[in-house]
This record gives sequence, C-alpha cells and structure tokens, in this order.
Amino acid sequence: MSTLFLRTLREDPADADVDSARLLQRAGYIRKAAPGIWTWLPLGLQVLNKIEAVVREEINGIGAQEVHFPALLPREPYEATHRWEEYGDNIFRLKDRHEADYLLAPTHEEMFTLLVKDMYSSYKDLPVTLYQIQTKYRDEFRPRAGLVRGREFIMKDAYSFTIDEDGLRKAYNDERGAYERIFRRLGVNYVIVSAMSGPMGGSQSEEFLAPLAIGEDTFALAPSGKAWNVEALTTPKLDDIDYAQIPAAEKRATPDAKTIDGMIALADARYPRADGRAWAATDILKNVVIAVKHPDGGEDDKPWREVVAIGVPGDRQVDMKRLEAQFAPAEIEEANEADLKAHAELVPGYIGPMVLGPQAKAAGIEHPVRYLIDAHVAKGSVWFTGADENEIDYYDLVYGRDFEADGVVEAVEVRPGDLSPDGSGPLSLERGVEIGQVFQLGLKYSNALGLKVLDQNGKAVPVWMGCYGVGVSRVLACIAEAHHDDKGLAWPVNIAPAQVHIMATGKNQEAFEAAEQLVAELESRGIEVLYDDRLKVSPGVKFKDAELIGVPLVAVAGRDTVNNGTIEIRNRDGSDSVAVPVAQAADVLAQRVAALQ
Repeated sequence: MSTLFLRTLREDPADADVDSARLLQRAGYIRKAAPGIWTWLPLGLQVLNKIEAVVREEINGIGAQEVHFPALLPREPYEATHRWEEYGDNIFRLKDRHEADYLLAPTHEEMFTLLVKDMYSSYKDLPVTLYQIQTKYRDEFRPRAGLVRGREFIMKDAYSFTIDEDGLRKAYNDERGAYERIFRRLGVNYVIVSAMSGPMGGSQSEEFLAPLAIGEDTFALAPSGKAWNVEALTTPKLDDIDYAQIPAAEKRATPDAKTIDGMIALADARYPRADGRAWAATDILKNVVIAVKHPDGGEDDKPWREVVAIGVPGDRQVDMKRLEAQFAPAEIEEANEADLKAHAELVPGYIGPMVLGPQAKAAGIEHPVRYLIDAHVAKGSVWFTGADENEIDYYDLVYGRDFEADGVVEAVEVRPGDLSPDGSGPLSLERGVEIGQVFQLGLKYSNALGLKVLDQNGKAVPVWMGCYGVGVSRVLACIAEAHHDDKGLAWPVNIAPAQVHIMATGKNQEAFEAAEQLVAELESRGIEVLYDDRLKVSPGVKFKDAELIGVPLVAVAGRDTVNNGTIEIRNRDGSDSVAVPVAQAADVLAQRVAALQ
C-alpha cells in the first residue's frame, strides 16, 4: 500500500446518493469524472476484471465466442432499424469533420447482425453465438446512484444466430442458465421477472433484477415466487357481472364537477343512493386522453400523432410508463389543447365513452377517437361518467350493454394486493436493479438488415436472433450495495481485490518482517494479498482503511502479537478474531480462504 495508487476518504462525497457510490469513492475504487461518468482506479479495476472473468467463463462455457466492436458507430444501420429515431434523446449523436452522422453505441444489435451477414451465408454456418464486454453510452437525463445509472457503463452483450425458432429457444435457455450461474458465483441475489421487450423488439423477454431498495424497477412478486416487471404484468380476466337489474342509463346535471372529488361530492348531495351507501371513486369511469406518437405508419410511412382515450376506474391512477409499454415502439404523452380541439366531440371534464371508439363510429363521427378500456373494468360493470356535454354526466352506464371499447389495455398502476396472473394469490410490490436481460428477438433485425442464409433446400431465409445482456459495472455496484456495513465494503472472497489484507502496525521491525514473510508464504500458494506496509501511519488509520476497502480476511502483525509469537487473524467484520502462532498463520488463512470460496 505504500506504492498503491490509492487515497481513501474520511468523509462521504457530498453528491453520493446511495451506499455503493459513497463507499466505492471513499475506499478508492472509483472517482467521478463527470455526472454519470466514472474513472476506474486500480482496486476498482481488479474487482471489475474478476467479475468479467466470471462472465467470460460461463459464457464461453456455452460455446459463445468473444468479439469486440467499436463504440463509435455510423448512423445508417440504426436508421435501417428505426432506432436512430426511437431512442430519442437517450443516445449521444455526433458529426465528424465531414458532417457524417455517428452515435456512441447504447447497444450493438445492428453491428452483430451486419457482421454475421458479412461472413455467413449458409445454414451450415449456424448456430453461432457471439458476445463482447464493451463500454456503452446512454444520455441519461438524470444520472444517479453511482454506477447503477450512468451515462457510460460496461456491459456484456451476446447475440445468438440460429436457422429456426427451436434453435433460438435453445440458445435463449442456454444463456439464461449461464446468467443464473454467473449471479450465483458472484453472490448476487436475483429475481427473474417476465418483461417487455421495449425498443429491443422481439417476443419473449425476461429481466434479472437484484432486489434492492435503491432499484428503479418495480416488480410484482406472486406467492408462488413468480415475478413480473409491472410493465409486463397482465391482469387476470375479470368475471362478467350480471347487470339485469340495472336501470337504463340516465343523464343528470353535474355542474362544477370536473374532478373525481367534485363528482363524488355532488353525487352524494344531489343523487344519494337508495341503499344509503356513499358514492366513491370506484363508481366513476375516468376517460383519460393521451397522444400516441408513432414513429412510422402514417402517410408515406412517416411519424404521426394519434389521439386515444383510455377508460380507467376512478380510484386508479394511470401508469404512463406501463401504458407506454403497450404502445411500443411508439411514445405517449398527455393530450394537449390542440389534440382536444381537433376532436370537437370531446368536452373537457365531461368526456365519456359514448363519443369514443365503437360508439363514435356508430354515431357517424368522422375520425373517431380510438377507445381502450383498462383490464380492471369488467363486462357488466356499472359506472357514472361523462356524458360528453358540459356539466352533464351519465349514471348507470353499463360496459357491455351501453358501450364497448376497441380493445383492452393495461393502463393503471399495479397495487399491492392485486391478484397475480398465475392465480397463486395477491401480489406484493418490490424494488430491484436490472442486472441482466434476455430477449428472443426473432426476425426483427434480420429482416431490417437483410440477414439471410440458404437453408437445406437452397432457399434464402431470415436468421432467428436472440440478445442477452449483463450490466457488468452495474453488477459491481449491486454487490457493493448488498455487501457492506457502516464501516465500509465487505466483498465476497472471489471478487475482492485481494483475499487477505495483511497489515504491519507500530514501529517494531520484527512486526514488518513477520508480515512480509506471511505475504510471501500466501503468494506462493496463489493467494492474493494486499499488504499495508506504510510507515508512519497509525494503526487506527490502517484499521479504518482495511474496513473501508473490504478485503474479507485481515491479518495483523503488531508489536504485541509478534512479541507473543502470534499474528491476529480476523474476518473483515471483526468477528471470529483469533491469535495464531506465526508459523501457522499461512495455513490458517489458506483454510479460511478455501472455506469462503
């Protein structure tokens, strides 16, 4: 440590918002270069390299082959797959001196696809899986949580290429199994959740989440142990409700009642229920108007804006992120004043289903607004809602009798206690950090970029693709987040920067000699050692640094211990401290290292 490029910090960095960012900086693993951009220092690189080594071993073990692409890429391939536009402001775009467009790669689907297209032309060349461990770039609006959400990050991405869908499923399961082994070896708790493919495209997708409170992903966990990203969660189909005894729908005056609370207050005052039950938000059908920004599909296949209305129960809030997943790759936003003015039938504050969707078509409204109903609205359910006239609402309006929808959509926030899709009971909501994801991309990129090979019959057919990512630098942050205490980091032995931290304390030359002898013995056995040989540094500072750095085993050669013919061995957390004879210290430490692995 007298020559190691290292400075530990006694105080927390002012802008560190999570424990991993705080401790990785204090212990000298990383330094901040700019918001969301980090410099890796020697200790940090040692841990990062060990994580990468585990990833390589497992991915090589399923037959994948490593390549390495540039991070600076041309515009054209991303334009062919429409992702130049779809990524929006999330990618770094730049021009070279010749005014040609480039980007800093957020992912490399296009480049892998084009590489295989360039080199392979026959089914005999397949299957093949290629991967890289590479730096990626995304222009995060608000980088946070240190390495968890940065603008520059390290990712392992793999791509499988097979002649048919059966081959894709096998490659997908091979990669999925490798991920489970990787995270188990790294000591990372994980949950596999069903997910949406989003801008990646394709069919089946699953995320590997580290269940941590700092996570930005909310997932729904069923009593069965099955989990879903909330965007991918589907609501069990509700039973139809018998509406035979419900009277005909009636319009009633509802002045100054444009909000849920206003509607309830007025209904209780003017139209009390016969059974005495108070009106509630659960009785109201809200009709929320959004604008869907389609990247293509309009005139000449150009981007276009569509106004859509969503019917949701009045006690539920629309989850815009969850709703947007239903429209991917389009983006959504709340409808603006111009959107509403373009549809004169929409009366703000009193929008109802009778001028939307099938009802609008039946009434002959030109360019009717598409109407989707949330999955929490059952056929036969009774509502009061807007009547499409100022200060007028419908009462006893029945879904399936009085109005229909163009389709069903998952629009509202998921709540704890909602029923799980697998029928095992109520859901709980948990937080997690995405550390990996697997996609069955299918034919999206093959078709977009013309990746075809000749099959057994000599016919050119598109290649089936899968995509598989691990956030390597993010995994490191998650391990630090889960393995620390109030004194510092506490790494698992297989990825710690060293397995044993040896310190010589005091001014006794015999203590330094005993420590150096122990270092040599351990290194001869292949055990990695961090040796604190600093002179004129107090024992207190050395102990604090050892606690911050987080090597799992600590050995102390001090004046008192060496004079007694012993060396103190302790676990990083201070537990199980024991003094052993100097001659036995290497054996004891080797045994403890083996036990921790």
